[in-house]
Amino acid sequence: MSRLLIRGARLLDPASRRDVPGDLLIEGERIAAVGGDLAVCAGGAEIIDAEGLCLAPGLVDMRVQLREPGAEHMESIESAGEAAAAGGVTTMVALPNTEPPVDDVSVVEFLARRAREVRLAKVHTYAAATKGLAGKQLTEMGLLAANGAVGFTDGVRAVADALVMRRVLSYARSFDLLVLQHPEEPSLAAAGEVNEGEIATRLGLAAIPPAAEIIMIERDLRLVELTGARYHAAHLSTGAAVEAIRQAKARGLPVTCDTAPAYFTLNETAIGDYRTFAKLSPPLRSEADRRAIVAGLADGTIDAIASDHAPWDQDSKRLPFSSAAYGIVGLETLLPLSLRLYHDGALGLLDVLARLSWHPARILRLPIGRLAPGSPADLVLFDPNEPWRIDPDAFRSKSKNAPFDDYPVRGRVVRTLVDGRTIFQRAG
Repeated sequence: MSRLLIRGARLLDPASRRDVPGDLLIEGERIAAVGGDLAVCAGGAEIIDAEGLCLAPGLVDMRVQLREPGAEHMESIESAGEAAAAGGVTTMVALPNTEPPVDDVSVVEFLARRAREVRLAKVHTYAAATKGLAGKQLTEMGLLAANGAVGFTDGVRAVADALVMRRVLSYARSFDLLVLQHPEEPSLAAAGEVNEGEIATRLGLAAIPPAAEIIMIERDLRLVELTGARYHAAHLSTGAAVEAIRQAKARGLPVTCDTAPAYFTLNETAIGDYRTFAKLSPPLRSEADRRAIVAGLADGTIDAIASDHAPWDQDSKRLPFSSAAYGIVGLETLLPLSLRLYHDGALGLLDVLARLSWHPARILRLPIGRLAPGSPADLVLFDPNEPWRIDPDAFRSKSKNAPFDDYPVRGRVVRTLVDGRTIFQRAG
């Protein structure tokens, strides 16, 4: 059995709140020991000198579009795996909006097989809540879950019909499954492209009112009260939505939520003069909403941060604004953009890491996200303070659609390990 000793790291475990200097010993695919000086029990082990760098559980990115099967020219499991490795992401959870969609056991099995072949970041998948993501007929949720689906969602589409959503939640409750929602009332959002407000008016673009988000969330929370199902609202972007989730948690409802770095680092002004790389769904919001997202992360209302990785080729983005696709890539910038919360003093370092690893793992009930003996050796070694500027042209992802070109950040991944194997090591 192979042995690896990581010496002299700053050990950061958000699950136990541990932040201490020490060593970590890996035997085979699992962590054998954590903390203190482990040199005496590491005979014959390969040694990595961490030189005081931070060692934390690998990031668990709970919202990724992989594009395989169906659109591998934009992203494949292999290229996404390489991007994830460079970003410190050791587990990706894929949305079901592929071609064909993940609404059948055969597609779940295909993704699992491809991930085993690629041997980079681990890949789990959600399955579609409704067949063909059409929002009408439920999928075989129990069978899909038994074959590996970790949750149910129609991906970038909301389950719009209230009766269908009630049935999804009721079915999920009977199997104790997680339901995830894209919280955007489609009849209010369908004709829009950007956040309703001064920017939309000045640019002459069709607007999406912030109310589209809160209306869908409040409807769903009423259905959660009826059914008791576990519910997760994805990529919150408005202060009103944060407050609704805050109140739902106070009432004891089984609800969780996430946001993405764009919603706490940028606001609607990033659109500039029709900049399609800043066209997202939900759209970038006002500065007041951005601050509310930060506050929601700080007080624990928002449980997790996901990349919301949405790769598109040049032909999909370099179009007139109204014709361009929604979404940005984010696997390689998830950690440094999230560390802005730490450097700005909004969250402690352990709190940021909890929202990137331990919390999403707990929501998805995956046995990962901890620095503890017996846990999988899925790890990220990083420098939290190294300054650099984001260069999308250097991304390992096949797609480069990000609004962060030349954006200054602090914090950089040095090495990423999955099951004790190094899948990324920074040169130099």
